[in-house]
Amino acid sequence: MHEITCPHCRSAFTVDQAAYAEILNQVRGREFDAEVQVRLRDAEQRKAMEVEAARQEAAVRLSEQTGARDREIARLTAELAAAGQATATTVELEVRKAVSAAERERDELRHALERKATEEQLRVAGLREQHQLELASREEAIRDRDAEIARLADFKARLSTKMVGETLEQHCEIEFNRLRALAFPQAYFEKDNDSRSGSKGDYIFRDCDETGTEIVSIMFEMKNECDTTASKHKNEHFFAELDRDRREKGCEYAVLVSMLEADSELYNGGITDVSHRYPKLYVIRPQFFIPLITLLRNAALNALQYKRELALARAQNIDITTFEAELDTFKEQFGRNFRLASEKFGTAIKEIDKSIAALQKTKEALLGSENNLRLANEKAERVTIQRLTKGNPTMAAKFAELAAA
Repeated sequence: MHEITCPHCRSAFTVDQAAYAEILNQVRGREFDAEVQVRLRDAEQRKAMEVEAARQEAAVRLSEQTGARDREIARLTAELAAAGQATATTVELEVRKAVSAAERERDELRHALERKATEEQLRVAGLREQHQLELASREEAIRDRDAEIARLADFKARLSTKMVGETLEQHCEIEFNRLRALAFPQAYFEKDNDSRSGSKGDYIFRDCDETGTEIVSIMFEMKNECDTTASKHKNEHFFAELDRDRREKGCEYAVLVSMLEADSELYNGGITDVSHRYPKLYVIRPQFFIPLITLLRNAALNALQYKRELALARAQNIDITTFEAELDTFKEQFGRNFRLASEKFGTAIKEIDKSIAALQKTKEALLGSENNLRLANEKAERVTIQRLTKGNPTMAAKFAELAAA
C-alpha cells in the first residue's frame, strides 16, 4: 500500500500497488508529452532562426556581390572609354560575364539555403518520430506491466498459501527445464529429499564439466505467501536455515527465491547480496532465477581451471598420503619385528651369559679339581716305603721280607 497526500487539501489517503502504478503512469505520461512538445517547439524555433539567419546572410552577400559587380562594370567602362579602344560588344560581354558569375553564386547560395532548410526539416521530423516511438514504447511497457500486475493479483487471490509456494517451485522448475538441454546439458537440478539432518532445502543445482569436476552448486529455497495471509513473513527469517542446509549438503551458494516483502525496495531492485550476514547467500525475485544461475555458472567457469588443478593436487596429495600411510605401516611392522627380534636377541644373550657363568663355574671347579690333583700328585710323589712303614713295625717287617726274597 502507498500513501498519497493531496496538494490542495493536504489530506492523505492510501492506494494499492495497481492504483499507485496507474497514477504514476498518468503523471509520467503527461510530463513526457509536455517535454516532447517543449522540445518540438524549441526545435522549430531553432530551425526558423537558422533559416532566417541564413536568408539574411545570403541577402547581404548578394548585395555585396551586386555592388562589387556594378563597381567593376563602371571601372571597366571608364577604362575602355578613356583608352578609346572599347566597343559596345566588348563592354556587353564583360557585363554579361560579371552578371553571369554573380547569378551563379546567387544560385549556389539559394541551393545551399534550401538544402540546409531540408536537412533541418528532416532532423525535426526524425526527432518527432523518435519521441513518438519512445512514447509508444513506454505506453506499451506500461500496458504490459499493468496487465501483468492484474494477472498476478488475480492469480494470487485464487491460491492458498500452500498452493502459492508449490506454484513458485513449479515455475522455477519449468523455467529451468525449458533451458536445460540448451544451456545446462550436464547439470543436476532436483528437489532436496535428504532430511536425515532434520532439515532440507527445496532444490539443489549442481553442474560439472566433462571430467566430472564440479563447476558450481547452489541450494535453492522458494518462499511465497498470499496477500490475504494473516502472518506476514520476512526474508531474513529463512537465512539461517538456508545457510545451514547449504553447508550440510555441500553446496557452494545458497539462493532464496522469494515473493515475500513485495513492497521492499531492497529486494525489488534485483539480485540482493546478503553475504555480509551469511556467506554466499542471495535473495532474488522469480524473474532473476535463470539469470542468477547463469551469472554464478559463468563466474565459476572462469575458475574451473583452478578447480581442475586443485583436484589434481588433491589426487596427488591422496597418492602421497597413501604412500606415507603404507610407509608408516611398514615402519610400524618393521619396528614391531625389530622389537620382537631384539627381545629374543636379548633373551639369547641372557641365556648365553647364564651359560658362560655356568661354564665359568665349571671352569673354576675344574681348575679347583686340577689343583687338588696336582697336590695329590705331589703328595703321591713324596710317598716312600720308609714314610709308609714309619711307625708301623709290621709293615716294615713285610717290606723287609719282600726285599730279601
